Amino acid sequence: MSAPVAISIVVPVFNEAESLPALYEEIAQALGQMGDEGRRSQIIFVDDRSTDGSLEQLLALHQRDPRVCVVRFRRNYGQTAALAAGFDVAKGRVIVTLDGDLQNDPADIPALVRELERGFDIVVGWRKKRYDGFVLRRLPSLIANRLIAWVTGVPIHDTGCTLKAFRRELIKSMVIYAEQHRFLPLLSAGSGARISELVVNHRPRLYGHSKYGIGRATRVVLDLVAVKFVSQFSQRPIQYFGTLALLTLAAGLLFAVAALISLDFGRGHELPGSLLSFNDWEMAVVTILCLVFNAFVYFALLGLLGELAVKASGMHRRSTLDRILNELHG
Repeated sequence: MSAPVAISIVVPVFNEAESLPALYEEIAQALGQMGDEGRRSQIIFVDDRSTDGSLEQLLALHQRDPRVCVVRFRRNYGQTAALAAGFDVAKGRVIVTLDGDLQNDPADIPALVRELERGFDIVVGWRKKRYDGFVLRRLPSLIANRLIAWVTGVPIHDTGCTLKAFRRELIKSMVIYAEQHRFLPLLSAGSGARISELVVNHRPRLYGHSKYGIGRATRVVLDLVAVKFVSQFSQRPIQYFGTLALLTLAAGLLFAVAALISLDFGRGHELPGSLLSFNDWEMAVVTILCLVFNAFVYFALLGLLGELAVKASGMHRRSTLDRILNELHG
């Protein structure tokens, strides 16, 4: 009977053919420093439908090293889906994730694992010194990290760093989609997970170009709202929806009273100094604003309900997949 896998390395790949040989060598070297655990490891590359020859490089690495596992998507799904697929395949008691562009340094893997073994459930890499453009990468990242820490109350400096280490039992129970890979520590913090940060090395990009731009900011903000809702209000949705319903009801009653007063005193009467007296144009503007506000609240709540439905569906699929895998390995 073969020894159980100790460490699983998960690397999402999209058009990184030039980086892959050097990346594999650095990962193998880092694992070689970890003794028996490094030998009992697997390196999972998830090809997000690359078009530059990355698949050929990965298959060659698989032929060279049996620890290398290659997962290929039928189409491009994005980094979060690639990480989720890697988590499904991972067998190690510790799972480490990193990017495929060589900017994350595999030499930090042993330190992340050691930090995890001090009693933490997740260790998050912190790129304290980054080699990215300031306007398009570092500044938006700084703003996003501050916003995420403020909204969630989890003080992590660098949520966007892919270089992280997880305990398998924690990550296997989580469902992620959209752009939520950056929120994995935040999603787990709500269940009492112990989180640590570790300063890691960050390197300039040698090949190709970044796949991420400032356009991700909108998706990150929307995912932040969804994560906040799912993690803190999914167990008591009536308090969340009821509060918003009461606020909109109060606003509607206020404007209804204002409209009645305005109509009454508009018929030849005057209400000196009143703030509730509107002319026809002002009333039309207020009515339109109320309709727009109510439509915004309606669609926002509809989207949050959709998030809960997707989360529940993903948890069902994951439990079914785990049951099938357990039967196959049983």
